[in-house]
Amino acid sequence: MKAMVLSRYGSPDFLELQEVAKPAPGDNEVLVNVHAASINSWDWEMLMGTPFANRIMAGLFKPTKIPVQGCDIAGTVEAVGKNVTRFRPGDAVYGDLSGCGFGGFAECVCARENALVSKPDSMTFEQAAAIPQAALLALQGLRDKGQIQPGQKVLINGAGGGAGSFAVQIAKAYGAEVTGVDSTEKLDAMRAMGADHVMDYTRDDYTKTGKTYDLILDFALHRSVFDCLPALTPKGNYVVVGGATARILQTLLVGVWLSITGGKKAGLLLHKANKGLGDMKTLFESGKVAPNIDRRYPLSEAAEALRYFGEGHAKGKIVITVAHENKPDKEAFK
Repeated sequence: MKAMVLSRYGSPDFLELQEVAKPAPGDNEVLVNVHAASINSWDWEMLMGTPFANRIMAGLFKPTKIPVQGCDIAGTVEAVGKNVTRFRPGDAVYGDLSGCGFGGFAECVCARENALVSKPDSMTFEQAAAIPQAALLALQGLRDKGQIQPGQKVLINGAGGGAGSFAVQIAKAYGAEVTGVDSTEKLDAMRAMGADHVMDYTRDDYTKTGKTYDLILDFALHRSVFDCLPALTPKGNYVVVGGATARILQTLLVGVWLSITGGKKAGLLLHKANKGLGDMKTLFESGKVAPNIDRRYPLSEAAEALRYFGEGHAKGKIVITVAHENKPDKEAFK
């Protein structure tokens, strides 16, 4: 089978389409023929080898333990392990594989049974691949950590990207008044997703406008948490999703202090893979939330897809499409 193999950290130039052995599912695993995968920030960080914790997981000097990236996939089941009860060959599935080794930028991948759910007939494989991590970061950040309520004023920093575009739609579905913040080129995309107000961070600083919000969901985390607190209402909640390690640590420490003093809140979302996919299915089928797919690339051009992602221009999700060819398998990864 074909897979995009990463030979070393640091650049999309180190990705190469190779023939590798098709994996065999373990007792609790499912072998999936991948039809589509999508790019997330975790794939980019794995490519770059940052933060350092990724190297501990994937390989200290080169990604020997995780040579194939891609955590969000959609496809059809080819084979199942002997203990698998939820799926059969031919079933359409999708899910986030970040908890079981990545591997989605390939024609086939093995995944634990509990990392997958059934794909609704109303959802294309491309749409399904675009959902798991990005949509659930948004859902968990707004609902579980942010405790969003109808009528609240919600600001989403980084609203024009993959997870941000989901966050705008989800916040609107929960009845919030939404302000989206991103670059000039993404203003129209944020409006199209349903944002009530949009802000160009190259011109305006939301922390200095004098406006306050009940909930701020921050996908960018370029500012100090101390700069952001004045933009919260007296009982407002500031939720961070990713970002530089120093900023995250600062937010955690400030969050502990705020929990003691009462009033405002600040904290970091601890993402739980695939938690809430059933809720996303409901939102999708109701027509309230849909993936905003910016670009599609074939598997052979995954390096270019990641390069585009790294430039920060994506207006929504980037999807990798996989066309299957019947060719003999070759040696496995060494």
